[in-house]
Amino acid sequence: MACDFSSDMGAIERRLLDALLPALATPSGRIRFIYTGGCWLFGPTGDVVANESATLAPLPAFAWMLPHLERVLISRELHGIVVHPAMVYEAAGGVFRRFAHEACKGAAIRVVGGESVRWPLVHSHDLATLYALALDRAPARSSFIGAAIEGHPVGRIARAFARRSGKPQDPVIVSADAIAAELGEWARGYALDQRLSGTKARHDLGWQPRHLDPEAAIAADT
Repeated sequence: MACDFSSDMGAIERRLLDALLPALATPSGRIRFIYTGGCWLFGPTGDVVANESATLAPLPAFAWMLPHLERVLISRELHGIVVHPAMVYEAAGGVFRRFAHEACKGAAIRVVGGESVRWPLVHSHDLATLYALALDRAPARSSFIGAAIEGHPVGRIARAFARRSGKPQDPVIVSADAIAAELGEWARGYALDQRLSGTKARHDLGWQPRHLDPEAAIAADT
């Protein structure tokens, strides 16, 4: 949850795990440890709704996560759990922050890849609930996808912000290469067309996300 998207984020996390995991290890393996993965580890899914059994195909900038999450899951000295959040949003924050900022300036909102690119989404409050449930109920060595909405076209999100600004205009489409040059290779994730399932978390943990209409939330956040 403290990832800073810098070029050395993988090395920083490795050093953290090198120090933290041995300190938490107990013979009984009772210390519960949740590792945060992410939706960009699943690669583009297109029309397929991916679940926890899918083969991971990470965005290259985040490939370093795979041995880290595996390290947590195979540990017998910890009660290791992995949560893969979808794109985390609030009405004008999280993954929507850039859209909100561009709309506030009256600028055309930039969409990476195309308006039809779908993002799996989860509101920050619903994700917090999922973490609490996982901490309380998840079996050791289990993984869960935190997707409240399987896949929402990003163009609709951009247009919702444009309408709210009072200056509706078409989004500007930018390429993955352009956004990577501006923000870093990690930003290619914005172009991933994905659909992810949160069914396992709902069924196994009793997760009941409440925020299921991001466009309505954007319109109401005046």
